[in-house]
Amino acid sequence: MADDPGRRYHHGDLRAAVLAAAVEVIGESGTSGLSLRDLARRAGVSHAAPAYHFGDKEGLLTALASQGYELLADALEAARGAGGEILEVGLAYVRFAVDHPAHFKVMFQPDLYPDDDPTLAAARQRAAEALRAEVTALPGVDPQIARLAAWSIVHGFATLWLGGALRQAAGQDDATDLARPVIRLLFGHDSDRAT
Repeated sequence: MADDPGRRYHHGDLRAAVLAAAVEVIGESGTSGLSLRDLARRAGVSHAAPAYHFGDKEGLLTALASQGYELLADALEAARGAGGEILEVGLAYVRFAVDHPAHFKVMFQPDLYPDDDPTLAAARQRAAEALRAEVTALPGVDPQIARLAAWSIVHGFATLWLGGALRQAAGQDDATDLARPVIRLLFGHDSDRAT
C-alpha cells in the first residue's frame, strides 16, 4: 500500500478505488492498456490487491460492466421517475454514455467478460427493463420491434457521438441537444407529451 495517508483505503474502498482507476485507464488508452499491476499502482494499493478482489482482468472488466449497467439503470429509472416518457428516458441513455464513456465501452463489448456472470446478468436485465418500460408499441408495430428500434436509436446515437462522428458532422457540443430531435423523429407522439 502507498505510504501517502491520503491514498490509504479502508475496508470496502479498495474495490471502488480500483474500478475508478480502471475507468481512468480505459479513458486514456482503452481496454488494451489495462493491467492489474498498473491499476494497483494508480489506486495506491499493493500489486496483489486487484487480483484478490477481481481475480484477473476479465473479472475486473465484468465488475466494471456490471457497475455500468447499474449506473445506466439508475439513470433511466430516474428519468422515468421524474415523469419522463420515451424522449427523456432516451436522452438519459445518451447522457449516461457521454458521462460514463469507459463503462459504456466495456458494457457493449461482451467478448471482454463472461456472459453468464450472475451479477452482470442481473444488472443488464435491470437496465434493459428500465429502457423497455417507456417504449410503447407504435400502431401496427410489434412491441419487440419498437423496443429494438428505440434501443438502436439511442445506442447508435451515443456510439456515433462518442466516436466523434456526430459532433463533427453536426457541429454541436451537446449530445442531448442533437439527440432530442432524433429521438422525437422516431417516437414523436410520445415525446411531444414529454417536452
